[in-house]
Amino acid sequence: MDQTLLDAALRYTRVHADANGIAPTPIPGLTLIRQTTPTALQYAVNKPLVALVLQGSKRVAMGSRTFDFGAGESLLIAANVPTVSQITRAQVSSPYISLVLDLDPAVIESLAVEMGPAPFTSDAPIRVDVTDVEVTDTAFRLLRLFDRPTAIAVLKDHLLHELHFWLLSGRHGGAIRSIGVADSHSHRIARVVALLRTNFDKPLRVHDLAAAAGMGVSALHEHFRAITSLTPLQFQKQLRLIEARRMMLSDGAMIADAAYTVGYESVPQFTREYGRLFGQPPGRDMRAAKGRMQPAA
Repeated sequence: MDQTLLDAALRYTRVHADANGIAPTPIPGLTLIRQTTPTALQYAVNKPLVALVLQGSKRVAMGSRTFDFGAGESLLIAANVPTVSQITRAQVSSPYISLVLDLDPAVIESLAVEMGPAPFTSDAPIRVDVTDVEVTDTAFRLLRLFDRPTAIAVLKDHLLHELHFWLLSGRHGGAIRSIGVADSHSHRIARVVALLRTNFDKPLRVHDLAAAAGMGVSALHEHFRAITSLTPLQFQKQLRLIEARRMMLSDGAMIADAAYTVGYESVPQFTREYGRLFGQPPGRDMRAAKGRMQPAA
């Protein structure tokens, strides 16, 4: 891994990382992560992104597939998919550091037109590969702008454009290109996922989802599962359960209130499905999570 990029990220996160290890940056869509200890399992539904690991290591699982990666490698998530992740190597003297970029479909589409025809792939929404040197070089030049507000205003769009270009030109290029192909299966399923994210607490109407994708119901199920590893109903359940867990952890919501708010009509059903996803019922999970957050005596 480029030592200059790592040093810049270490300096920035040492000052700006919050209690959760997240360091927002002055550049929209660009975030740095710093953790000094391995973490518990984290459940999320990610939007398309690239994460460059600069130090430490991480594990991400989607469905039955698990990806382990570390410094000098990058994780691509090319579709809105539910993941379970965990930072596996981090310590105070050598913290886990990563740079996360939200991929911009509009920039990708524009670049794909300029770059001309090239193959794209949409069958594997998560992949890990070695980070290209052009990507780390451009990322470093973006980090150098953080203390120069005037330079950010003038140069950030150009450098973000360049970073997307090198990502499209590199090892992840085929999968990233599918995000910007308007009629690709990935693009169609992304419309369905956006609809589910907005209306996850409402009854699922498969025909409405199929219409949003411009597909028949059977084709929707086939391509949705190929891209997300789940059926639309399973995807909606995970959205509901992840949001309910967030409400209980962050907002202090009671179990029944969280269950009803995210669309469940039965607390026992919510409790059963919560246990299947998170490994234990909500009450026990909340006690364990709060125990982990207690400062050491």
